[in-house]
Amino acid sequence: MSSGPPNTNDPRKSSKTVSLLTKLAHGSAPFLTTFVLIHLSAPVLANIGGSNLSSQVMLLGREYYQTGFGEKYLLFAPLGIHVVSSISKRLSLPRNRPRKLSSLLSITAYSTLLVLLPIHFFTHRIAPTDSSGPIFAVGPAELDYEFVKVGLAKFPWRSWALYTGLVGCVALHASEGFNIIRSTWLSGVSGPSAKTRRIIAGLSVLPVLSGLYMVSKEPLMTFSSIAARFDAVYARSLVYRL
Repeated sequence: MSSGPPNTNDPRKSSKTVSLLTKLAHGSAPFLTTFVLIHLSAPVLANIGGSNLSSQVMLLGREYYQTGFGEKYLLFAPLGIHVVSSISKRLSLPRNRPRKLSSLLSITAYSTLLVLLPIHFFTHRIAPTDSSGPIFAVGPAELDYEFVKVGLAKFPWRSWALYTGLVGCVALHASEGFNIIRSTWLSGVSGPSAKTRRIIAGLSVLPVLSGLYMVSKEPLMTFSSIAARFDAVYARSLVYRL
């Protein structure tokens, strides 16, 4: 008599599943990288042209990631595929094989996904367009880097902590992720050391933060009525009400 349930795990099937999930996780990464580069080009260019140039670049970038097609299929779909395939792969692997949750790749992934990204997305995307509040929603043409100025001026430590944390986690996660993609598909090509990768990630964050600093030093250049609506948007976020 058998002492337990039969082992129905098929190693070949498991290997194919992991291989498919790996391809999905890695294949979705370029779409997310494209979005990040376009999205962060606006604050980087503030180093050259201030908030005016940043706002113009941001409005152009929205033609890629905030249209009916772009937001669904060039941003949300790749993000969903990346997250679901990465988590599914972790659950599919034997217990002794998944990357530790304490690894830099995992820490930055879960910090971004569970904390930083939801706060950023709600504050900058959901709350401004929600017309159910006491003050009319902010239109897309009005939501420029003056909105960022208001946040940096009125909620400095929270804004700087959230921007720095989000950009830093994304940069570190991308650096670690690209190294894994390289080692998977270009195993014969050597990559930079862990220390070098982290230095590069840190350096890539500096122009973004310096651009935000340039924006924060500019005077507010918007009508008081719109500034009041910006205040109402921030007030809808629990993080900024604390």
